[in-house]
Amino acid sequence: MTVNATPSPLILMLLSLMLCVACGSQTQQETKKASQPAAEEQAPAERNRQRMIFFGNSLTAGYQLDPADAFPALIADRLDSLGYNYEVVNAGVSGETSSGGLERVDWVISQGVDVFILELGANDGLRGIPTEETRTNLTGIVNKVRAQNPDVKIVLAGMLVPPNMGEDYSRAFGSIYTDLAKQLDLSLIPFLLEGVAGEPSLNLADGIHPTPEGHQIVMETIWKVLKELV
Repeated sequence: MTVNATPSPLILMLLSLMLCVACGSQTQQETKKASQPAAEEQAPAERNRQRMIFFGNSLTAGYQLDPADAFPALIADRLDSLGYNYEVVNAGVSGETSSGGLERVDWVISQGVDVFILELGANDGLRGIPTEETRTNLTGIVNKVRAQNPDVKIVLAGMLVPPNMGEDYSRAFGSIYTDLAKQLDLSLIPFLLEGVAGEPSLNLADGIHPTPEGHQIVMETIWKVLKELV
């Protein structure tokens, strides 16, 4: 049998097509490699997300709730839905007092902070701690946060104490937040639990800590102030 060593036109056409496909694949690979530096250039932007810290007690922590139902997580969802690039940190600790917060804050802000929501003092009030001591501790926390980042935006969440603490104490306690907001140039939430405190359906059985529905309302109260800062 004689074998024709010259490829037929059909074979030549197929080889040409295969070569074109191979060149195309190589071009796609080179294009992909060329695009990798651009992707890498975007990585620092992700690492440079602004850091928002909610620093407080059991109210911030979401006492007896799934963390996803607590107002810091709800704020994070709101920010994400609006396209804001924030890392939201829930630094709430149940039972925390202002003095405990003053000791703890250095570690919490060590990774950086751009927006700081300060929610402390309620446990001081329930324990009858002298209001000047609470005022001094909250001032110390603010000073430490600003020392870490002079450009930080700070929101102070105001609290009230039950009437059974006495009229004089209740009045002095409430003035802590309004006075500090003015003196230290802080954004103020007049009363964090506005519309929630005293409402049985919005609080757990203890009558103090909000339910998931209560946290939704607290989130909206915070957002009214926070939206002007982000």
